[in-house]
Amino acid sequence: MVIETVNENLCVNKLIAAKRDIIMVEGDMIVPDSKPDILSTICTSGVVCIYKKEVLDEKVRMDGNINTYIMYLADDTQDKVRGINTNLDFSEVISVPNSKEGMDSVIQTKLKSIECKVINERKVGIKATLEVDIKIYAKEEVEIVNNIQNAEGIQMLKEDLRVNSLIGMGENKIYTKDNISIDNIDNLAEILKTDISIVDKDIKVSYNKILAKAEARIKLMYLTEDNRVNSIDTKVPIVGFIDIPNVTEENICDLDYEIKNMIIKPNAPEEHSIYIELEMGVIAIVYEEKQINLIQDLYSPCENLEFNKKKITIITNKQTRREMKQIREKVEVEGIENKSIINVDVSPIIEKQENLSNRIVYTGTIEINFILSNQELQMEVRNSKIPFEYTVDGVEDTENVNSRLDIEVANQDFIIQDGGMVSSNIDLVMNNDMYQNNNMNIINEIQTNGEREAEDYGLILYIVKKGDTLWKIAKRFGSTVDDIVRTNGIEDENKINPGQKLFIPRYVKTGMSYA
Repeated sequence: MVIETVNENLCVNKLIAAKRDIIMVEGDMIVPDSKPDILSTICTSGVVCIYKKEVLDEKVRMDGNINTYIMYLADDTQDKVRGINTNLDFSEVISVPNSKEGMDSVIQTKLKSIECKVINERKVGIKATLEVDIKIYAKEEVEIVNNIQNAEGIQMLKEDLRVNSLIGMGENKIYTKDNISIDNIDNLAEILKTDISIVDKDIKVSYNKILAKAEARIKLMYLTEDNRVNSIDTKVPIVGFIDIPNVTEENICDLDYEIKNMIIKPNAPEEHSIYIELEMGVIAIVYEEKQINLIQDLYSPCENLEFNKKKITIITNKQTRREMKQIREKVEVEGIENKSIINVDVSPIIEKQENLSNRIVYTGTIEINFILSNQELQMEVRNSKIPFEYTVDGVEDTENVNSRLDIEVANQDFIIQDGGMVSSNIDLVMNNDMYQNNNMNIINEIQTNGEREAEDYGLILYIVKKGDTLWKIAKRFGSTVDDIVRTNGIEDENKINPGQKLFIPRYVKTGMSYA
């Protein structure tokens, strides 16, 4: 006989593969004829653009470029600071076992380092290191059994769970264009350095759409026609929609941004502005929190039951925590006396994560690169580091927690003091996404297959062994948890101890037990 069940659908965003890899990108650049020879380089920076990603069988392909800026000291009579810009193209195929063509992916690419070496006065070699974090997902529809309707006496082991069921995944492109104003006294000659980061991320849900809001923080250094170096730090809004059916305000949404293409160029000198155009890719994954009453196991004291049992991994307790961490430190910077700070790059780097009891502790370093100028307008770079620690408290079941910490630099201010010390004021926004992976049993296709062989006893004495539960004992002897609890006067059915003596009554269809 097939047993009638009450079922519920659950959509699992199954993580198929996760891989972190390092990509090395190298290339040479010839100094344009319009530029003077290179005496030495001052600093090199870059912005990573990924314009194409493709999940294939057992691999992932990425195509992109690094928009690279090299600031250098010109080999001429005036030793001027100059800049050159190039696109360092790359195409990389990364082996990812178990990935299949058409699967969904979230791929994050970070520029870990970039440097250049002067080959001769008209040629430089560029070497960049990219860190790529790849996650491959597959959508799996699962039907779970919540209850049984037509089978008298069947014992069910249930568990109440709050799970995060996948609603959908979508992506879109966002285009942003703007003109960034510079000082009216500055007639811009060329751009020396560019850094772009995505900050102030926000999400709004409206009419089956995800409204993605953020800002591109753009830091530029530029050279004026009268040979002065200046900098600007500004933000450009990023706003776009992603269509995902059935999304509501109560849902949990993950957003990931990436730069696909960028154009940065000076406008006419009399406009005192810089034109910027960004093509952004944004990916949204939306989850619904569901309360389910899941049958983990079942048996009948009277009949043999047959059913299929499948183990799946689900996401539970998904949450995002966002808070500000302030860094107030004095750091010693060699050779900074009598110099001016032109630009500062701040890079927080997580070096270690520890999942301890009820908390997660991150330790890392804030790498600080100062670009300095003396009274003769000569440029140089100095470096410093500030160690930091960040703790997330109140975390349940840290052994099974998956967490990702994304750090934004919200504000930064540096003041040179006497004795080569710099007062550093840095505000970091800590975005921590966490969830737990839980394994659960899915039971389906339940049916009876004849009567269970009757045990020849009315009441037996059993001594509890290590690892026993009342459920296991009742299932073994064809009794029920309720009957054992009632017969032995047990107050808490979840608390039994090895060596404890229990009387196990045999179950009968009348609902009575032998005492």
